[in-house]
Amino acid sequence: MARVSLDRLQQFVQVARLGNLSRAAEQANLTVSALSHQVRQLEQRLERRLFDRGPRGVQLTPEGRRLMEAVSHHFEGIDRALSGYRVRREEALTLSAIPGVMSSWLVPRLARLVAAHPELELNLQSSVELVNFDRDPVDAAMRYGRGPWPGLITERLFDEWIAPVAAPALLERMRGVDPADLAKWPLLGDPGDRWRDWFTATGGQPPRRYVAQFDNTDALQRAASEGMGVALGRIVMARPLIEAGLLQVLGNRYQQIPEAYFLVYPERARDHASLRIFRDWLHGEAAAYAKTMSYATTAARGVTQA
Repeated sequence: MARVSLDRLQQFVQVARLGNLSRAAEQANLTVSALSHQVRQLEQRLERRLFDRGPRGVQLTPEGRRLMEAVSHHFEGIDRALSGYRVRREEALTLSAIPGVMSSWLVPRLARLVAAHPELELNLQSSVELVNFDRDPVDAAMRYGRGPWPGLITERLFDEWIAPVAAPALLERMRGVDPADLAKWPLLGDPGDRWRDWFTATGGQPPRRYVAQFDNTDALQRAASEGMGVALGRIVMARPLIEAGLLQVLGNRYQQIPEAYFLVYPERARDHASLRIFRDWLHGEAAAYAKTMSYATTAARGVTQA
């Protein structure tokens, strides 16, 4: 029977979890070519093809899935057993956040944190996947949803609002069309089908078809900024585009939705010095942001709640 080193199995598990050789190589402190070579050696040793390689990453083959199911929980057990022995540097903080929030909300504010606390060492991880705090060396995460999350300390930061947004070029083309009569505008379908809730709350009839349907909020709002149609924008993510003049709120009406943004972290991180500093700063920034949104939405002609 083939003997396989634990290092190669661990690298296999990491690539399988991430579905991306570049990200797995970065975490393993290897070059992509070196990690790819290690994976191919494992496949040759087992005489099985474990991954299908494509332009968007790698996917497990049926043989790869069987191996992943057989070994992954063993590595998770090792990680849990060793978690209490890892050296934690109090000035270092590893934070995970979804890409849209990281780029549109968090990063523009981080200069103030760094200026006030130059001793901090921030390790920012941008991912749409939920952190597994039992497995991943992450101290805290910013999450979007309804919360709470079992087994984690969950602290609400601020609410999310939606509003129809469009590029100035589209508004110019549609000059003379009532912004309140959205059925006459080209609409872009959103990932969460929020248009249905919007028309239920505000009245009016949804369109028979959308110009295009998107399953990603970033792509949706980019399409709107290019003048393709009207998007139902999540304001936290759309606000930088609005402030840059690339999008405008159509009709000046907002709707609060049930989802919000949260800071979550495991009990083990509660007394981590850098997390305490970051947590206090983050809540201050969140409160200031919530206050500006309160002014903006109450000043609008219509404010509804989903």
